[in-house]
Amino acid sequence: MAASPALVTEDAAEFRSALPLGGVLLGLDLGTKTIGTAICDAGWAFATAGKTLPKGKFTRDRAALQELCETRSAAGIVIGLPLNMDGSAGPRAQASRAFARNLASAQNGLGLPVLLWDERWSTTAAERDMIAQDTSRRKRAERIDSHAAAVILQGAIDRLAGGIL
Repeated sequence: MAASPALVTEDAAEFRSALPLGGVLLGLDLGTKTIGTAICDAGWAFATAGKTLPKGKFTRDRAALQELCETRSAAGIVIGLPLNMDGSAGPRAQASRAFARNLASAQNGLGLPVLLWDERWSTTAAERDMIAQDTSRRKRAERIDSHAAAVILQGAIDRLAGGIL
C-alpha cells in the first residue's frame, strides 16, 4: 500500500492541527529561477531569511530542501501562494500548488505538512525593508527571494502563534 501524502492546505487552523506541538517551520518563496528559504524558531516567534537556492528539476530541489529540513528538524513547510491582486489564482499559483503537493508526498517528497500562504505583498515588503537597511541594489537582487520567504513565514507564524484562526 502506498504511503499517503502529508496535508497540503490553505487553512492555517488545519495546518496548526497537523503540528500540535509547534516546531520549526521552513518558509519558501518559489521563483522561476530561485527558491528563497526562511526558517522560524520552534515557538513561532520570528522568521529569519535563509539561503536562496537555484531552482531546477524537482528531484534536485527536493534534495536541497530535504537537507535543510533535516538539518533544522523542520516539522512543516509554508509556501508562498502568488495570488493575483483580486484573489484569483493564475498559472504561478497553480505551479505553487503543484510544487506543494509534490513536496508533501511521502513517496517522492518530504512527507511534511504544507501550508500555502497568500504572498501578494511579500516581495514588496521585503524590498522596502532591505532599502530601509540601506542594502545595495546588487545585494537586494541576490537576497530578495529569501527575504520574501521570511515575510511569508512571519505572516503565517503570526497567525499560527496568535491563535487567530
